[in-house]
Amino acid sequence: MTSAAADPHLTIVDHPLVQHKLTLMRDKTAPTAVFRQLLREISMLLAYEVTRELPMTTETIETPLTEMKAPILAGRKLALVSILRAGNGLLDGMLDLIPSARVGFVGLYRDEETLQPVQYYCKLPELLDERLTIAVDPMLATGNSSAAAIDLLKAAGATNIRFLCLLAAPEGVRRMKEAHPDVPIVTAALDERLNDMGYIVPGLGDAGDRMFGTK
Repeated sequence: MTSAAADPHLTIVDHPLVQHKLTLMRDKTAPTAVFRQLLREISMLLAYEVTRELPMTTETIETPLTEMKAPILAGRKLALVSILRAGNGLLDGMLDLIPSARVGFVGLYRDEETLQPVQYYCKLPELLDERLTIAVDPMLATGNSSAAAIDLLKAAGATNIRFLCLLAAPEGVRRMKEAHPDVPIVTAALDERLNDMGYIVPGLGDAGDRMFGTK
């Protein structure tokens, strides 16, 4: 995992497998089933990186040979919060790695004229103040929806929050840093810019549409 030198708020995961799978996903000819499978695979790799610094403790166990003090995760189960609908693509792979995580959902859609987020659903795990909370959404574009989702998490008591995405635009990173400087961003790539429609360039199109086969 490599932190962007100019911005400690942002971490870019440069693992070769992550970058290889991301390239395959960017290809516009990738079928829906392939795109969906790649997203599940890459999200597991990203989950590995974003959870690298989870708190640990030890407990005494017995192996087939002897008793030992062994490392084990400390504290409450972490919370994964999917920003609907595309966040569910990242969520599936993360749950493969962290099946005991508590799961929440925030429903936001982007008004195509104003590019501002509109909330339509929010269901979160309890005791967020005692959990590491990871918000997931494949695309950090304008950052407006992501910042609004983090607002909801904080209102529900979350204090230890990380944001995980597949692609980020500089505009989105700036927006998140301004709104939530205490929330680190982990991503597979920082792309060039947003176009006039608010899409990441070069990007990979609309992640939700490509994952679910919709337009």
